[in-house]
This record gives sequence, C-alpha cells and structure tokens, in this order.
Amino acid sequence: MQEIYQKTLSKTVRFEGVGLHSGQISKININPLGEDQGIIFKRTDLRNNNIIKANYTNVSSTKLCTTLKNKYGVNVSTVEHLLAALYIVGIDNALIEINSDEVPIMDGSAKDFLNVLKKVKKKSLLKKRKYLKVEKKIELKDGNRSISIEPHDNTLEVEFQLNYENKIIGKQKNIVNFTRNDLSDVISSRTFCLFSDIEKIKKIGLAKGGSLENAIVVDQNKVLNDGGLRNGKEFVNHKILDLAGDFLLSGYRILGKVKCHQGGHQLTNLFLRKIFSKDSILSFIEQNEILISKKIKSDNLEKLAVNA
Repeated sequence: MQEIYQKTLSKTVRFEGVGLHSGQISKININPLGEDQGIIFKRTDLRNNNIIKANYTNVSSTKLCTTLKNKYGVNVSTVEHLLAALYIVGIDNALIEINSDEVPIMDGSAKDFLNVLKKVKKKSLLKKRKYLKVEKKIELKDGNRSISIEPHDNTLEVEFQLNYENKIIGKQKNIVNFTRNDLSDVISSRTFCLFSDIEKIKKIGLAKGGSLENAIVVDQNKVLNDGGLRNGKEFVNHKILDLAGDFLLSGYRILGKVKCHQGGHQLTNLFLRKIFSKDSILSFIEQNEILISKKIKSDNLEKLAVNA
C-alpha cells in the first residue's frame, strides 16, 4: 500500500564524512520541511545564492556521480545515495544544509543514512503525496545502453542488467520491487570501480576521498576489500540504488516497470527529461484519486550539460 500523505522528518538529523571525489570532510543537517517543497540543498559555506533544488533539470554533470547546480553556478555533488535513502524511508520534503560542495560518501552505500533515518519519527503533512504513473511505454536507447518504463500496478519495479567484461562483475541482473521486496541488499550495496581505472579517475581530479572503506575495488578476478562482497548481486544492486536516488529528482514517486541495460546517472537523467517531454502521456495521481491525465507540455526544459 502506497502512502497517502507527504512526509517529512520530525527533527533534524546530522551526518559527517569524507567526500568521495573532493576528499574534504563534509557535514550535513537534514531538517524538516513543509509540504510541496520537495528536497532542497542549502550550501551553508556560502552566504548568497546558496539554494539548490533537487530536480532533474538542475543536473549539471553525471561524471561518476550526480551533480546539481543552480542558476548562479553553485553546485552540490554525489547526491544520489542520500536521495535514495530519503526515497526508501519515505521522506518527500527536507532541507539539507551542507557545508561543502559534496555529500559525504559514508560507506559507499545508503546504509549509514538509513540506519539513522529509520529511527527518526516521520511527520505526516496535510498535502497528499505526488505520484506519477506512465500510461504507455516510454523508451530511450543510446548505443548499447537502454532504459524504458511501462505501466505496472501502483509500484516501482526495476529490472537492471549489467554487462562487464570483468569476470567478477560480469553480466549481473536483478529485479527489485520497491514496495514488495526486502530492500536490505539494495540499501547496503556499495559503489564500485575497477582497480585499473583508479589512476585515470584520479588524474581528472576525482576520487580523492576514495578508499576500500567506501568503495568496492575489483582487480581482475578478485575483490580487494576485506570480507569481499556484502551480497551476491552487490554490483547491480548498487546501480538500482543509484537509479532510485536519481528518480527522486523527478519531484514525484514514479510508478511503473523500469528496464535498464548498461545504464547510469547520465542515461537516467536523459530518460527523466524524455519522460517529461511533450510527447509523454502521464497521470498525476494522489492515492485512490486520479487528479489529471494529459500530455505534459515542457517546452522550457533546461539544456542538459553532462561530462560523462
């Protein structure tokens, strides 16, 4: 059963940790926020123009993470795991104060965020939660990558397929229903990279805070992390976690069956833009009541700027 009313936190929660790419210590406060506000980031290290709305139109880069930027050029990066945690725990509105330009990576998954968020009482608001349901299949193909969504009950279900030449990662596939399934493995699945790519990543100024404490590193036929993998499909499960976080940038709880092959942050953002294009047929739904069903007119979408 989907929630009827929007929710926020009953009190402020705090996190601190290193930024995966910046290598800097970052502190965040997640504060309660009123209805219909969505998720908002506020850069407390800046005095002016420091508000960044968590929306797919504000995505400025998808290079190894999702980065948001406002119209003044102020950005915040690596937002996807925190957004996924807020999605899973059922938070619709929150003000996230952050003292740097990158959300802390914690252990590389959403587990640390959710361990705290689940213990905090949620506050129901007066307005109903916003759902978005597709009425017909929408698909996006980009070379050997593809993503689609089609009608599928009143849930979000994700089927994700990876296809790596590396034997450890290989051709992992998983199907996760965010309403009906146990999400423990998705929540605890960490970001990952190939050992052979580390130097390339560092040369472009990223992964300064990366370590075996916050990422899985795969070297040919072995996992370098002590204890190995947390679950048998940790690689594809992390991709599903990323997709959930990026989907929250739509401003809605999207309902449908998603199939993604070889996707990532860039493909997901391009797909959200296609979903909201004037050619898509969608329904805006409040629980037990369909409010509107029409073609979406979005002629003023901002141009996507990606580096990946």
